[in-house]
Amino acid sequence: MMEQIEINRELYDEKADVVPSVKSLPGISKEVVMQISKSKNEPDWMLQKRLDALETFERLTIPEWGCDLSALDLSKITYFALPNAKQARKWEDVPDEIKKTFQKLGIPEAEQRSLAGAGAQFESASVYHNLKEEWEKQGVVFIDLDEAVHKYPELVKEHFMTRCIPVGLHKFAALHGAVWSGGTFLYVPKGVKVTLPLQAYFRMNAEKMGQFEHTLIIIDEGAEAHYVEGCSSPRYTENSLHAGGVELFVKKGAKLRYSSVENWSKNTYNMNTKRVIVEEDGIIEWVTGNLGSSKSMVYPCSFLVGKNAKATHISIAFANTGQHQDVGAKVYHLAPNTSSVIKSKSISKGGGITTYRGLLSVKKGAINSRSKVQCDALIMDEQSKSDTIPYMDIKEKDVDVAHEATVGKISQEKILYLMSRGLSEEQAVQTIVQGFIEPMVKELPLEYAVELNRLVQMEIEGL
Repeated sequence: MMEQIEINRELYDEKADVVPSVKSLPGISKEVVMQISKSKNEPDWMLQKRLDALETFERLTIPEWGCDLSALDLSKITYFALPNAKQARKWEDVPDEIKKTFQKLGIPEAEQRSLAGAGAQFESASVYHNLKEEWEKQGVVFIDLDEAVHKYPELVKEHFMTRCIPVGLHKFAALHGAVWSGGTFLYVPKGVKVTLPLQAYFRMNAEKMGQFEHTLIIIDEGAEAHYVEGCSSPRYTENSLHAGGVELFVKKGAKLRYSSVENWSKNTYNMNTKRVIVEEDGIIEWVTGNLGSSKSMVYPCSFLVGKNAKATHISIAFANTGQHQDVGAKVYHLAPNTSSVIKSKSISKGGGITTYRGLLSVKKGAINSRSKVQCDALIMDEQSKSDTIPYMDIKEKDVDVAHEATVGKISQEKILYLMSRGLSEEQAVQTIVQGFIEPMVKELPLEYAVELNRLVQMEIEGL
């Protein structure tokens, strides 16, 4: 049985808003995995899936082609921590300490104003999930994934880490399969169009913590939804790890927009895996912001398996001192008449490194496929760096594929011009940067657009 630490509040780091009731000792083992499963009263098939993933994890090596991960010590990560709270359906039932943290992030206010539903996860467990009644009546299911394993076992078993994210994809996917906890389950029935966004927010609050939430979304035939996800954590001196999993299924004629802003603290390694399978006439839209983390390796991936399927990837990455944002997009055209658009913007400052790493694959038989890839990088000083590493694997002649990339520095002439119009140098730089990212920001819901603009302003202050 896994050893556990009963938390002494007086000894716990003062930066943490909420002290967990129980957390595992650092490191991963079969005992840890079994205890995670036991604590959730999971069926045997899920436990076996976890143990198979653990075996795969132990066999695979850490990727060496992206960021430098040599300082990440997986034996020091805590893989499971439970907040001292049960999941609530009403916001007033969430414990005050946890509620205060999410109130700072605007979660309850946003839900009341413009959301169809909202969820919140603290450490390894969901503490709040709620869906507005009008969507419940239409058969929409929006709950945490732990609950879905028990309520909708057949749907989860069919889709969870099978076709979309196989456990053997890479070492961090296998790790995720072994220790995943919490997350979101969203099912939208055939023909139902959810006209307001659904939101989930994940908070990693403890030092040397790992967060492994799993998002599983199924948009049935002809249905539509917009899912918004935010992530954050406080800054500690020890490294933390985020290795979440996002699996999306867009059925025939369905449409999903997935928006996320990841602002993990700058001592966090962000190894998130995001993938979607899009069927005939389906549409996926990814809108992604990566600002936090010490190292990020995140590449949302679209499999266009049905004819006329479409994918749009829009992303913005910001790397400051000590950060390497190795991010991008992958699209597989596997059927005729499929189309994709990839637009990536990045900003590097203070010696930060941004890398666009992309894959565009057009398989034999995917005739009349179309794709355009556009990467724009803005470098703000002499110490920073930006790379573009696209890879195209085209197996069909009858296609239309284009790629363009630009890298530039902030023009001193533009800064002087704006200063001549009454702006300070800092304000001038902020104006130029905001203009650069504006095409991306406008694709986000209002609350997230405001947050992204504010975060970028904070990063470039003091120039």
